[in-house]
Amino acid sequence: MQPLSPLSLFVMQPDYDSRCDSFRKPDDTFRDSIYWSEQIFLPLFLALEAKKFPMLYRALATLFVLLFFSPDTMAENWPQWRGPNANSVVPAGDYPATWNANEGVAWKVALPGKGSSTPAIWEDNLFLTYNVGTAANTLACLDRQGKEKWKVELGTAIAGKYGIASGANPSPVTDGTYVYVFFKSGDLACLDFDGTIVWHQNVQQLFGKDTSDTIWWDLGTSPVLTRRSVVLAYQRSAAKKEAAEKPPTYSDNSFVVAFDRKSGDVNWKQDRNLKAPRESAQSYTTPLVIGHGRSRIQAIVVLGADHVTAHDETDGKELWRFGTLNPNHEEYWRSIASATFTKDYIFAPYARGGSLTAIKHGGSGDVTGSHLHWVIENVSSDCATPIASGGKVYSGTDRGMLTSIDIATGEIDWQIELEKSGKRYKSSPILAGDRIYWAREDGAIFVLQVGKEPKIIGKNEMGESMVATPILVDGQLFLRTLDHLYCISK
Repeated sequence: MQPLSPLSLFVMQPDYDSRCDSFRKPDDTFRDSIYWSEQIFLPLFLALEAKKFPMLYRALATLFVLLFFSPDTMAENWPQWRGPNANSVVPAGDYPATWNANEGVAWKVALPGKGSSTPAIWEDNLFLTYNVGTAANTLACLDRQGKEKWKVELGTAIAGKYGIASGANPSPVTDGTYVYVFFKSGDLACLDFDGTIVWHQNVQQLFGKDTSDTIWWDLGTSPVLTRRSVVLAYQRSAAKKEAAEKPPTYSDNSFVVAFDRKSGDVNWKQDRNLKAPRESAQSYTTPLVIGHGRSRIQAIVVLGADHVTAHDETDGKELWRFGTLNPNHEEYWRSIASATFTKDYIFAPYARGGSLTAIKHGGSGDVTGSHLHWVIENVSSDCATPIASGGKVYSGTDRGMLTSIDIATGEIDWQIELEKSGKRYKSSPILAGDRIYWAREDGAIFVLQVGKEPKIIGKNEMGESMVATPILVDGQLFLRTLDHLYCISK
């Protein structure tokens, strides 16, 4: 992306959330500055003649620069799962390509509990969630040297159902002032950077508890932020009714819900009960928050239950719907890998890795017939979310086959096969410049250089299980394994 002048930033269209990736951040500062620049500062700036009003002209120009290029705006942070723009893409940096558990390690700390979430980083604050057995959900704040600043317990933990899973799968999200966390137990909380609990809710107590019928595995959806709300997509199967032999075929208690970021009150709740049978109604995906056409609305895009839906950030009402992604009504197509996006398209992995669907942004109502761009089979993953950047989609399979797809045509550019193992590639990959960092479940992290002819330039073995997404910030890698948190640097 070419550098933008202050003036060019002001004339950008309102769907900046999906256009200006280098500047997008989850708090309100940038969005508010865009609004005021469009409504007040830009008209004044354009109306002034520099020769007649030199001092005022220079003052406004200075204000523009301070507004958009302050250290806070330009700081490298990792505020949520999949990075600064929630798309697994970060700028190129001086990141290491080779290391191991003993070499290239700036520091490591043992984790006191179990968790599969990806930490969030804001300046010198690293937020990490875990469970200590079934005793408590825990949020810890460390500094960038790995030293603990504080930790807070938030409700009673519910343990994971198998090896690498936990009750702390959802990743934290921060707006630079508060941090928001969610756990399998239904506990959702907002804390300030000193560890004070601002508010604490429990989604299951509010809207119905999970049972062995409703969620078969371990809850994995992470909270996302809109301008006013922290939003969750809660997608599950129907619970068995009293005296019934088995639960209903279709879900009757799936929803998208928005809590006020400041108070924790419910801003809105929108039912999302779609005709997805049995386990296919269950989804562990994380929503996207993107622009909606040329309007000022943010759309919350949700993948799961055989459909992709977009919801108005202000009230949760459905803006558009695409589906079904399951035309044969398979009963066991629960979705784990999340959707990703570019300025024009949404990419939805589905069918346990069996399909990747490109959908045009926008529209209203049922857009299935009008907004399908292409579908490719057997290039996606059951767990890992693809990357879309620079006119390409990079999509990997559970067994380590990485495919580059041309977004415009849907043609496959190349495929490269990573080393096979008894373990799968469940972590979502990250693109930094022309390098992809992708972790296998056994803690082997591969670095690939992508281009016309991709090549593997690093295999780095940590020797510990890993499903969290690698974090790349300020020339350092932060790796969360099942047992430790590592900081890797040159």
